[in-house]
Amino acid sequence: MKPSRKTLFRSLLLLSVLFFRERAASQTEFAKLVWAEEFDYAGLPDSTKWNYEAGGHGWGNNELQYYTAGDTQNVKVKNGVLEIIARKENRENRSYTSVRLQTKGKAEFTGGRIEIRAKLPPGRGTWPAIWMLGTNIKKAGWPACGEIDIMEHVGYGKDSVFGTIHSEASNHLKGTQKGKGIFIADPYEQFHVYSIEWTAEKIDFLLDGVLYNHVVNEHLSVKEWPFSQPFYLIMNLAIGGNWGGKYGVDDSVFPAVMEVDWIRVYQ
Repeated sequence: MKPSRKTLFRSLLLLSVLFFRERAASQTEFAKLVWAEEFDYAGLPDSTKWNYEAGGHGWGNNELQYYTAGDTQNVKVKNGVLEIIARKENRENRSYTSVRLQTKGKAEFTGGRIEIRAKLPPGRGTWPAIWMLGTNIKKAGWPACGEIDIMEHVGYGKDSVFGTIHSEASNHLKGTQKGKGIFIADPYEQFHVYSIEWTAEKIDFLLDGVLYNHVVNEHLSVKEWPFSQPFYLIMNLAIGGNWGGKYGVDDSVFPAVMEVDWIRVYQ
C-alpha cells in the first residue's frame, strides 16, 4: 500500500526533528574550547604550538616537494591568516618546496570537535591536507597508529574534498580505508570550515557543519579502532605524489597557497 502524502510529510518532519536534536546535542557535548590557534600575530608560526617536519624523501607517497623549516618563503602569518606556500624551486633533490606543520608534544587530543577554517590552493598537482596521526606512531608504525584525514583535496578534482580514517584493518594500502567525499563549489575563492566530531563511538566528518562521512566504532579490536589514544594535528601542502600527482603537475600554478584562518578544538 502506497503511503499518503501526509504520512510521508510526517516521516520527513520526524527525521528532521531527530537530526536537529542530534546536532544540538552534539554542539552541547563539545561545548568547552580546550585549544585554539587564531593566528592573531605576524611572522613565523608560534613555536609553542607548532613543529616543522623537514625533508624531501617522498613522505611515503612519492611526493615531489622538499619541506622546509622556518622559512618565510614557505610559511608565514599575516593579516590574521596562516599561509602555507608551495613554490617551484630546487631544494636538495626536489623541484618544489613547501611546509608540513604538526603539533606533536605540544597539542594532542583524544576526541572532541576539531574545526579548521581554511581556503585551498588551486592547481593540478597540489595536494593540501589537514589531518591527524596517533602519538604512538614511532612504536606502532603506520597504519597501526591510526590516521584521521579531516580534509584532503587534490587539485585535479576541483569540486571535491574528502574525509577518511586509516587503521591497521582499514587503510589505502589494502584499499579498505573508510573515506567519503563531498561536493564543494568554491574551495579556492571562499574559506570553509572542515571539521570532525570524534567520540568513543564514532568519528563524523563535516563540511561547513554538513555531515558527509560517519564512521562507527564496532568494538572489535585496536586494529579497527586505534582512536582511543591521543592524536596530533598536521597541516601540509604536498605536490604530486601517488594521489595528488595522478595527472601530473601544472607548474603555472606556483606559488600555490593554502590559507588557514583559525583552528579550534572543543571537548
